[in-house]
Amino acid sequence: MKANLRKIKKKRQYSDEFKKELVTLFESAENSVLELQKLYDVNTVVIYRWIYKFSTYNKKGVRVVEMKDSN
Repeated sequence: MKANLRKIKKKRQYSDEFKKELVTLFESAENSVLELQKLYDVNTVVIYRWIYKFSTYNKKGVRVVEMKDSN
């Protein structure tokens, strides 16, 4: 008989200071969103949500798109 195993989802809560710190790292061009995801183990969707919420440069209704350097 197989055991009924389910993956338990982790729900983490982050402080506003931590969120703002990641946004400032992104805005200062020190790290990309993918680099921040790997360094801090936070989903990219969540990081983009924080950018829309806490960014000083983001205007309402403007979409943030991260582009790689062109050759």
